[in-house]
This record gives sequence, structure tokens and C-alpha cells, in this order.
Amino acid sequence: MDPKERIQAKADELFMRYGIRSVSMDDIAADLAMSKKTLYQFFADKDELVDAVVDKELKKGQCDCMNCRTQSKDAVDEIFLTMEHIAEQFRNMNPMVIYDLEKFHAASYQKFLKHKNEFLMDVIRKNMERGIQEELFRPEINVDVMSKFRLESMMIAFNMSVFPPRKYNLAEVTQEFIEHYLYGLATLKGHKLILKYKEQHKKNISYEEAKK
Repeated sequence: MDPKERIQAKADELFMRYGIRSVSMDDIAADLAMSKKTLYQFFADKDELVDAVVDKELKKGQCDCMNCRTQSKDAVDEIFLTMEHIAEQFRNMNPMVIYDLEKFHAASYQKFLKHKNEFLMDVIRKNMERGIQEELFRPEINVDVMSKFRLESMMIAFNMSVFPPRKYNLAEVTQEFIEHYLYGLATLKGHKLILKYKEQHKKNISYEEAKK
């Protein structure tokens, strides 16, 4: 890994763990056992570094979403695969990240909003249409309304006045929301499939934990 990639990877790790505002360029340099002067050879300022981290995270998120779609057996499976990725991503993520982005790094936050309102909206909509076609989701669903509901409910988990991090885990809250949404969409056929995938998911977790 070249120095620029190392800086970006370390910044990503620290931002996700502690939030963006509380991590300084000094902190990143110290963690890398690198001079701050070296950091500034690759990134003009913290804002540029934050932007690079956001770009990489969004590209990875888009790649994960597309993989979930292509690798899934059906619309319900697609959501379960997505939940696994989200659980991994959010397990050690500080919810302050989104707040800090909005408050102190406006250009990067606009990129996040574009990703959310365009890419994620399209992913959610297509999954819903797929589920209806496969008779796993109810045909009378208003796809436009429910897509927006899913998209905006996703952001509630980051509201620290509603879900303070000392009491709630971001990954667990997000999973509860997704399951609630999924059960609301499902036909009887879809409901049976949800129960089947949930059981498989539990077995996979038990197997992974047993390997540790």
C-alpha cells in the first residue's frame, strides 16, 4: 500500500470509529507514525482527505449493492445480503459521521446526498419492483411512497437524540428497521421466505462465531 492509500485507509478507520470532527490531521499522522508534513504532501487539508474517504466509501457501497443484486436468488435474498453488508459496515461505525459530514464538510455531504437520493433510491425501487414481479411483495404497494419511506427511515438510525450510541448499536437498529420494512412488503409467499432466510442467517452467524 503506497503512502497515500495508507493515509486514506487510516483516516477512514479513525473517522468511522470516532467521528470526523474529533479526529485531527495530527491524530492520523501519529497513528501512522508519520509526520504531518508527509500527510500534506498527499492531501492539501483535512477537507480533501475527508472527500477522498467519502468517495471511496460511496464507490464501495455501490459495488456492494450491485453484487447483492446480481448474486441474490430473489428480492428477499437481495435484502438479506444487503443486511449482511450493512451489519459489517455499521458494526463499529460512529453515528456522528453523518452529522459531522453535514456540519463541517458540505461538499462531501452533498456527494453523500446524491448517492442516497439517486443511487440508493434506484436500488430500493428496483428491488421492490423485482419482489412484486416474483410475487414475494404485495402488488398493491405504492412503490414511489415506500421507496421514499425506506430511504428516509434509514437516516433515523443516525439521529443520536433518538438512538444515543451509548444505548443503541447502529447496526442492530438498522437491521430492525429493514426487517420491519421487509415484513410490511411481503406476501404470504414472501413471509415464508423471510423466515427461511432468517433461519439460514442465524446458522451462518453461529458458524462464523464458532470459527473464531
